Amino acid sequence: MGKNAPSPNHAGRRGARSESMPPFEQHPLRRTLSDEIHARPPVALETPEFVTYLAFIHHEGSAERETDHLQALAEQLGLPAPDHRSGHVLLQADGFRLKWERHNEFSSYCFFRRSAPSAAGAGDYALLHVPAAWREAIPGQLIAATHIEVRSTADVPPQSVLHQQSAHGQALVASQVAGGAGWVLTDFHLHEGFSHFLVLDDHLTPRQAGRIAQRLVEIETYRVMALLAFPVAKEVGRLVSRAEDELADLMDGMDQARSAEDDRAILTRLSRLAAEVERSVARTTFRFGAAAAYYRLVRRRIEDLREERLPGFSPISEFMDRRLVPAIDTCTSIARRQDDLSARIARNSQLLRTRVDIELERQNQELLAQMNRRAKIQLHLQETVEGLSVVAITYYASQLVNYVAKGAKTLIAPLTPESITAASIPVIASFVFMGLRRMRKALAKEGGGGSR
Repeated sequence: MGKNAPSPNHAGRRGARSESMPPFEQHPLRRTLSDEIHARPPVALETPEFVTYLAFIHHEGSAERETDHLQALAEQLGLPAPDHRSGHVLLQADGFRLKWERHNEFSSYCFFRRSAPSAAGAGDYALLHVPAAWREAIPGQLIAATHIEVRSTADVPPQSVLHQQSAHGQALVASQVAGGAGWVLTDFHLHEGFSHFLVLDDHLTPRQAGRIAQRLVEIETYRVMALLAFPVAKEVGRLVSRAEDELADLMDGMDQARSAEDDRAILTRLSRLAAEVERSVARTTFRFGAAAAYYRLVRRRIEDLREERLPGFSPISEFMDRRLVPAIDTCTSIARRQDDLSARIARNSQLLRTRVDIELERQNQELLAQMNRRAKIQLHLQETVEGLSVVAITYYASQLVNYVAKGAKTLIAPLTPESITAASIPVIASFVFMGLRRMRKALAKEGGGGSR
């Protein structure tokens, strides 16, 4: 052993130290987040095996009833109560296995049944071995239902299936998957409420077969979930077309408007149209966004299959390009048109509001000019009244002087009351004029300081 090589005892001590976690403060979600990437692994499949998959959209509180329903099945089968907190459950019964998963909008139930090669036959679906009363009472609304039959190429040679139509008379969609280790055949039609996939195992491992089955049911489910937006897109398309025509009419009316009343009437109609479009945007944004997300999942799952084209047959990717992509493109186009329409209405509303505001400002300026003219007239009247006030105050003050002079006639001799009254008039008038002028200046100064 080299001198730099650690001794076994030292390595053991170091390994022992590495196994113990220092007393760090743990984030409460650390374990949950670490386990999430390992959650929901595909169930390994042994050929031959039958898989039945059901997906139920949550409806009227059905998601809350699912756990009780699963617990009822476990009790009926004599199994321990399942732990559903992780959002997925795997039940192992004598005749089948059940894998339950809860998703955002739906929950899925995947039933697996193994069968001996000699006993394998068409129609031996896993769902038939589930208690009938329980399966008929699954909460929610069924959105996807799929049967998958996993058979060996030794029992079902691929060429015997490829050179004929599907078992139900439709053209086959077929391809080799997993680098040629398996074959997938389907017609994507519903027969007795189920779509059907035939997976032929050439040299698939059990986990490969399980991943292929899981990807197939996810393709089928996400395809249908993505298409939920298509009827919405048709409805919104009619609304958008009508709103676009109405907006064009309103813009023509705005060009022909001749008064503020016309602009306000157009603005009222435009506001009503904006509210209608915004309601539609709020109602459909989630559905269109979900459709795009589901479609991306469909494309990813198809890529994961690693398809190889078979001469004369369409692979799943080509089938989806022909059938699913036009519907998704329609949804995308309608969503974009709706958003563009909302933005156009907002711009036109802002333009019209600017016109109305400019007209209101012009009217306010005219009103202010009229108020200025009235203020000037009032000022002239005030100056006239002030002149009359000087005369009136002087008159009454001179009369008071006259009364006083008459009362003191003996004291003011040889002056007469009339002469004193006459002499007081200019003095009184001067004092009154100066007093009123000083008062006006004080008021003007006070008013000027308040305006500053």
